[in-house]
Amino acid sequence: MTRQLHARRIEGIDKNLWVEFTQLTAEYKAVNLGQGFPDFPPPSFVQEAFCKAVSGGFALHQYTRAFGHPPLVKILAKFFGRIVGRDIDPLDDILVTVGAYQALFCTFQALIDDGDEVIIIEPFFDCYQPMVKMAGGKCVYVPLRPKKDKCETSADWVLSPGELASKFTSHTKAIILNTPNNPLGKVYNQEELQMIADLCVKHDVLCISDEVYEWLTYDGAKHVKIASLPGMWERTITIGSAGKSFSATGWKVGWAMGSGHILKHLKTVHQNSVYLCATAAQEAVAHGFQREFEQFGKPESYFLQLPAKLQVKRQKLAQCLKNVGLQPIMPEGGYFMMADISTIKADVPDSTGNDEPYDYRFVKWLIKNKGLATIPVSAFYSPEHCKDFQNYIRFCFIKEDSTLNAAEKILREWSESK
Repeated sequence: MTRQLHARRIEGIDKNLWVEFTQLTAEYKAVNLGQGFPDFPPPSFVQEAFCKAVSGGFALHQYTRAFGHPPLVKILAKFFGRIVGRDIDPLDDILVTVGAYQALFCTFQALIDDGDEVIIIEPFFDCYQPMVKMAGGKCVYVPLRPKKDKCETSADWVLSPGELASKFTSHTKAIILNTPNNPLGKVYNQEELQMIADLCVKHDVLCISDEVYEWLTYDGAKHVKIASLPGMWERTITIGSAGKSFSATGWKVGWAMGSGHILKHLKTVHQNSVYLCATAAQEAVAHGFQREFEQFGKPESYFLQLPAKLQVKRQKLAQCLKNVGLQPIMPEGGYFMMADISTIKADVPDSTGNDEPYDYRFVKWLIKNKGLATIPVSAFYSPEHCKDFQNYIRFCFIKEDSTLNAAEKILREWSESK
């Protein structure tokens, strides 16, 4: 019976979007605006810190504290304590993980039991759904919907308060929030966060807040941590990423932050799976955050320099898409830009009988015929809603200008050939 139950939990989630499209991109040697990683190096100060860590004595080559390298958890507590306006205990309230991915996995495994309902706001990063199912939970979906009068920016995609409230039941254990959102780029404002917080408090529900793109906001949008709102610290698990913060995704250093009475359960999962993370990488990230703590709010801060750099790249990509008739949704934050492809005439093959959404077929056609890799947006939706959003694809703009220029050339030649 146990084996049968486990098989049912993983049935249908064994296929992975990233495996399929990464292989296809490599096979056709396509310009990669699909995967969300920078193709430029991290800032020199964290590179130098990593080099110093691995060229030093024996200590940083050996095990460190299982739940987080002491220098790292201390500076994270100091750094984020200032932001949320409270004292954070570095030993109790922070768990360092193998990237934000493992922080999410520990959260679901530790806190979600069989039959628990977890509200997932769509579009969502695609690992949420399988991780909830693997923990025995039930996914309950509520989509952000574009306003009927306009749909120019990610701010035009909103939650219906009534629809969201209707999803909370006596079985609801948690809600997953992602701000800035992947793939849409929506940055939830204070009013939207307060609405979610009020429902969490009213129904005694946990909030899992994925904030890995927290420093990347544009056009005056402000990232607000929902854990800073009244009554939310005690019920929020905030997920963060050094890889996204310092453009070093391969380092795989992330964290979960929250009240110690919740974090202790995540630590149990962590210590019985990976046990601890690479010491040298944690040491380098600690130096990075110490430097950012000292430069916070100043022009020298990488957390200000990176979004300024990406704002220019975002504008460049948007103009390229408009030039070929695509309709970009201008993101308020993050790495990504969605675009409406419904106005594009392309010789996309019909579904092969497997009911594959249009955006999947369009992206495959784009890779094979134009040499440009993107990601289908319906992959970020539930089966019941994916067909409603199959006219969008996702582009990544945290790329070198040479990569964006290569993509621009492909789009321009495509436009001229029509």
